[in-house]
Amino acid sequence: MTDEHAPQGPDQPQGGSGPDEGAPRVTDKRRLDPQTGELREPTPEEAVLDAAADAVAGVAPEGDLAAAQELAAQRLDELQRSQAAHYNLEQQYSAYVKRSKAEALASHDRGVAAVAEALIPVLDDIELARQHGDLSGPFASIAEKLEATLQRFGVERYGAAGEPFDPAVHEALMHAHSADVTEPTVQQVLQPGYRTAERVLRAARVAVVDPEG
Repeated sequence: MTDEHAPQGPDQPQGGSGPDEGAPRVTDKRRLDPQTGELREPTPEEAVLDAAADAVAGVAPEGDLAAAQELAAQRLDELQRSQAAHYNLEQQYSAYVKRSKAEALASHDRGVAAVAEALIPVLDDIELARQHGDLSGPFASIAEKLEATLQRFGVERYGAAGEPFDPAVHEALMHAHSADVTEPTVQQVLQPGYRTAERVLRAARVAVVDPEG
């Protein structure tokens, strides 16, 4: 007699099915980083390739492989378009930041120039008093602080006798000829000029001499 209750061997699965049949399959798609040796998440490109592999694996032998390939191509195209849109957004933001910084700097320069131009008559009086020896006492201290403050903001006084005449930065109020010069030369500074790194606030007003004949 055969014992109907005898345990079945390892090659005789109960119920005619394997222990894993019908159980969901979980695939760990993380990659092993070759530098750190640690697991990492796949890149977007690797994720697209994984999706394509899953699609191909899920197609029945009689199925259409071209459909899976087309799906993978669509996903890759969507990824590339998304990356291009992100890149364009980054470039637009970078251009906006640069433009904002340039506009802020230009606005600062315009503000400094406007204040300096308004103070030029005061600076002329200070320079005139200095030339006549009248700049002394508390007035001298105040004048020096004012000039030092403007210098910190990039405002420069310029113009000196003997330098070549440059119509871009000099304004001739007097003109003569001299055998002592070989090119148009500033003979005397009647009023100093003022400028910043970006612009001439007022040209130096000078007497200029040209070579004779």
